[in-house]
Amino acid sequence: MLLTFDIVEEAIAEHDDWHTHEHLPERLSIPGFLRGTRWVATSGTPRYMVLYEVERLDTLASPAYLERLNNPSPWTQKMMPHYRGMTRGLCSVASSHGHGMGHSGLLFRFKPGVGKEALLESWLTQDLLPGLPERRGLSSVHLLRSGLTPEMTAEQRIRGADTGVDWALLATGFDRAAVAGLANGDLNASALAQHGATEAVGMSFEAAHSLTAADMRV
Repeated sequence: MLLTFDIVEEAIAEHDDWHTHEHLPERLSIPGFLRGTRWVATSGTPRYMVLYEVERLDTLASPAYLERLNNPSPWTQKMMPHYRGMTRGLCSVASSHGHGMGHSGLLFRFKPGVGKEALLESWLTQDLLPGLPERRGLSSVHLLRSGLTPEMTAEQRIRGADTGVDWALLATGFDRAAVAGLANGDLNASALAQHGATEAVGMSFEAAHSLTAADMRV
C-alpha cells in the first residue's frame, strides 16, 4: 500500500508522534502486515510517503484490516482531519530488483497512455529497471501497479475521499545524490513520457521511521 499526503503545519509534530507510537504499531499488529515505513520529502510537497508491505494483496481487504479502518481510535479520529491531498494505492509488485531498502527514495507516480501499457511495461521491466540497483549508491527498485480498489471506510470519511494510484516506481539507495541523480538521467518524467507514460510526477524522500511485524513480537 502506497500513500502520499500532506499534514497541516500545526499538526505535523503530533502527527509524527501518533504515527510512530500508535498508528504504525496498530497496523503492524494486523495479520499479513510485514513492514511499514514513513518517508519525509527532501523538498517540496507532498511532505509524506508511507509504504506498507504485506504478505498478499488481499491482506488489504481482510476483515482484520477493515475492522481497524472502520473503528479508528480516539487519537486517529483527532488526526484524520489534518490530512491533505491523500493518494492511496493498494498495489501489486509488478517488478522488483535489488535487495533491501536504502534510506533515500525517489518515487514516480504515473499512468500508462492509451494503448501504451505493453510498451511501457516492456521498457521498464526488461530495459531500465534490472540494471539500476547495480549502480553505485543504489539499493533497489520496484514497479507497483494498482491491484485493488479501496473501500470507503470510517477513517476515509473523516479525512475526505482519497485519490488512487495507477502505476508507481520506487527507487531506493544509500547515497542520496545517486538516488536524486536518477531524476536527471534515466528515470525522469521525460523518459517515462517517451515510453508511453502520462501524468508522471516525481518526488524525493528520506526514510524517517520503519516498523516490522517482527518488532511487534519482541
